[in-house]
Amino acid sequence: ILIHLQEKSKEMYNVKESDWKIFRKKIIGWQEGHMKKLNEEYIELLQRDENPAKNFWDLEKRIWNDKKSVGVAIDMRRSMMFNNILSLIDEEVIQVGDLEDFSEEFQEDIKQAVKMWR
Repeated sequence: ILIHLQEKSKEMYNVKESDWKIFRKKIIGWQEGHMKKLNEEYIELLQRDENPAKNFWDLEKRIWNDKKSVGVAIDMRRSMMFNNILSLIDEEVIQVGDLEDFSEEFQEDIKQAVKMWR
């Protein structure tokens, strides 16, 4: 469903300049917070009472998957902003409440999209 919504939103959503500026400022903090959480999870993984080789390879697999997250690496095109916000919410990097600085219209559009996919 998320992919369908993202494809649909890609065709119909035009991001306001003010929302784009806010996004560019906020994304750094959101990603750093997400990566801090990931680092803590990696430490826990490495400290398990498992075979050290298993811990290493489990960590390698986890990092390989995590680096695909928009919370880690993001396509910073304005045309992708709506989709990126949906993905950040879907991946629990942010919550809808984190969008309070954005325009009311943008917040409502995101809330509507989130309702449709949940």
